[in-house]
Amino acid sequence: MSNDSTQVLVIGGGPAGYAAAFRAADLDLDVTLVELDANPGGTCLYRGCIPSKALLHVAKVIREAEDGAEFGITYGKPKIDLDKVRATTQGIVSKMTGGLGQLCGARKVTFIQGRATFTSSSEVSIELTDGSTSTLSFEKCILATGSTPATIPPLHVDSPRMMNSTGALELESIPKTMLVIGGGYIGLELATVYAALGSKITIVDIAPSLCAGADPDLIKPLANRMAEISEDIHLSASIEKIEETKSGLKVTWEGPSITKKSQTFEKILMSVGRKPNSQGIGLENTQVVVGEQGFVEADHQMRTADPNIFAIGDLIGQPMLAHKGTAEGIVAAEVVAGQKSAFDRKCIPAVVFTDPEVAWVGITETEAKAENKAVKIAKFPWAASGRATTVGRNDGLTKLIVDAETEEILGMGLVGAGAGELIAEGALAIEMGANATDLALTIHPHPTLNESIMESAELIHGSSTHIFRPKKK
Repeated sequence: MSNDSTQVLVIGGGPAGYAAAFRAADLDLDVTLVELDANPGGTCLYRGCIPSKALLHVAKVIREAEDGAEFGITYGKPKIDLDKVRATTQGIVSKMTGGLGQLCGARKVTFIQGRATFTSSSEVSIELTDGSTSTLSFEKCILATGSTPATIPPLHVDSPRMMNSTGALELESIPKTMLVIGGGYIGLELATVYAALGSKITIVDIAPSLCAGADPDLIKPLANRMAEISEDIHLSASIEKIEETKSGLKVTWEGPSITKKSQTFEKILMSVGRKPNSQGIGLENTQVVVGEQGFVEADHQMRTADPNIFAIGDLIGQPMLAHKGTAEGIVAAEVVAGQKSAFDRKCIPAVVFTDPEVAWVGITETEAKAENKAVKIAKFPWAASGRATTVGRNDGLTKLIVDAETEEILGMGLVGAGAGELIAEGALAIEMGANATDLALTIHPHPTLNESIMESAELIHGSSTHIFRPKKK
């Protein structure tokens, strides 16, 4: 690679970065995408969303085989071929990232595998995989370097027994005992996988509940399930220190449910969030402003304080979700191309891909109470759902939150099998400004789980077909 130039440089090939690159190319701009991996995909495809969902599918298959006994079908104990599980997961990753590489070629996006560092507001130095370096000048740059797993430095132990989410997804082995530090969605998803594969799981979190950002009634069925598949769950707990011994990692801790001052685990997964990749990329050579927590400051058009540089995705803050980054990437590309575009979404759905899944969008009930919003709330228990009953999954709940006066839909929450596939209806309703009547009058197919959305909307008016509530006198 020799000195060269490009109209649009995209640094980072994750869901935010490749979406920006593809959209810019579709708008007839000359685009160069720089990424460390061999193909676009980023953390999501290589080390996050996709491999974790493949492994969660394995866990789901194991659970469904166990649940078959309720329907008169009994299987023997599953034989797990760990090499095949790893190979299948890697095959899925390779297929998807390879497809993105092909899309790069089809769109005539120049792809460079390497690490880019800003030398100025219009030029980067690129360290290629063969060790050589080159410079690339650009008119506009879209920065999408993403995030990496965060750690708690005082508790970190330099040991192969200490894992982050990336290491856990490599599935090197199935430990007999594993401690998961962090009760957020990443920790719970990986706990679900390892528990299904045979590990005795213990979860510890400083927060008083699992998935602290979600409403308690949505988390309750998940908490019950996690209690079933875990040895222990310690909440409102703190860890004093972790030290390596011959038999494993010894944890010294305290909390209301902890009876032993210390306990030893074969492996520990530290899952305490993620941090933005804003260091070591030469931002000090630009006008880009980086906040105290390391996030790059960007406006609703993804512009940074440097007129030549845009920023998107995990790099610019919460929520650190792939679909949010993709939407921001499209906005950035359109603004660079001179179009009138801005990130002004009313809502961003969130999904915890455990079993049961938890999903929510818009305002939560907890937030509504904290903000003293006048709202009406309707809850439809899946115990009244024909479809949930036929598949043996009555543990779900659908909740609708609407404005008390206009009945405009402000939020929706679901817990249950496939909740993540259902939440988009709530996102569309909020974006379209729909009200409870709109949902109630929309005929949903029977028997399906999404009927619960229609019936929760009916409950806003006091009754639904499958829930009887006597009228107040």
